[in-house]
Amino acid sequence: MLDELRCEACSIDAVALTLEERQRLLLELDGWQLLDREGIPQLEKEYKFKNYLQAWSFANKVSEIAEEEFHHPSILLEWGKVTVTWWSHSIKGLHKNDFICAAKCDSVVE
Repeated sequence: MLDELRCEACSIDAVALTLEERQRLLLELDGWQLLDREGIPQLEKEYKFKNYLQAWSFANKVSEIAEEEFHHPSILLEWGKVTVTWWSHSIKGLHKNDFICAAKCDSVVE
């Protein structure tokens, strides 16, 4: 399971996942989508909550995951909704780390 793995150090010479690899790993996630923004593949999911406090609590948990893994997403916190977007800035694409962190996000939803 992806959420049981740890991120590996991702240097500038790391290789981005191929489209086939991304699609295979996406099958291990629930509700995540592959997006392309300005030529950079990204992994994104929108989480819904009953109120702002629940959304805020979840955003904090995602931030804790990011610090533990030393891999940081874009987090958009809104009333009743959090959108999390992962990609590896150093390689301008997706790495297995992004899928690991996405799975960890799903594991902390209450």
